[in-house]
Amino acid sequence: MASRAIDLFLSCEEAVARGALIERASRREKEFAVQHWVRDRLEDAGIPYVESGRNAYPDFVVGGKPPEGFEVKGLAYPGREADFDANSNAPAGDHQGRTVYYVFVRYPDTEENRYAVSDLVICHGDLLNPTRGYLHKNRSFRTFGGYGDIMIRDRKMYVVRTPYGIAEGLSGSRTLILPAGDSVPDGLSSIGELTRAEAARIAVGYTFDLTTNEIRVIDRPNPTAGTQHTFTAYRPRGHEGTRVQLASRQPRRVRN
Repeated sequence: MASRAIDLFLSCEEAVARGALIERASRREKEFAVQHWVRDRLEDAGIPYVESGRNAYPDFVVGGKPPEGFEVKGLAYPGREADFDANSNAPAGDHQGRTVYYVFVRYPDTEENRYAVSDLVICHGDLLNPTRGYLHKNRSFRTFGGYGDIMIRDRKMYVVRTPYGIAEGLSGSRTLILPAGDSVPDGLSSIGELTRAEAARIAVGYTFDLTTNEIRVIDRPNPTAGTQHTFTAYRPRGHEGTRVQLASRQPRRVRN
């Protein structure tokens, strides 16, 4: 069965073509305005969903077989676009047996409260991270400070590369990125392939010294090092535009 990410993508494409605007009550309502725009596209496509609550993951849960979910990220443009903060869960293409897709919507950094979509990308979560089985949990302890009763919360924040940081050729268009070999309708044309290889070493923990403010990473050899994950980028036939390829500049790996 083809993914409903395809139906959502085509619904977004149609909405942009007819000028469906993002609307917000104020400048403070950036993320939820984009989320509501995507929610309307799910409804346009007739995709049944459950909208998750604040800080729940993913934003929209879709039942059926296979079960899927959509996580929405709004990016003001010009502005930060190469990465984003994730504090509810580490990104991945699978969450509790559900295939997760990310919907990145870029919009103009404007004072107006009604504005058009600049461009968007819907991608399989594995493009961001192929890890399986990681369970996100926040922990705390209460023995800090002179009286020993101050709590420190280890609340993890993941800074994740967006498709705009991973690939080139995405500006000004709507793009769907799926694992290579996934079934797609004839109305979509392939406009590039992206292959990402797993790293030789991966972090499995870290320590933080409160007296020196020094963080140390604990890493180990990656048992699946070198495994390649290939994805195909698509656009509607007749609107292929610029081809998509991996970005020429890759971030430098840093070890503390």
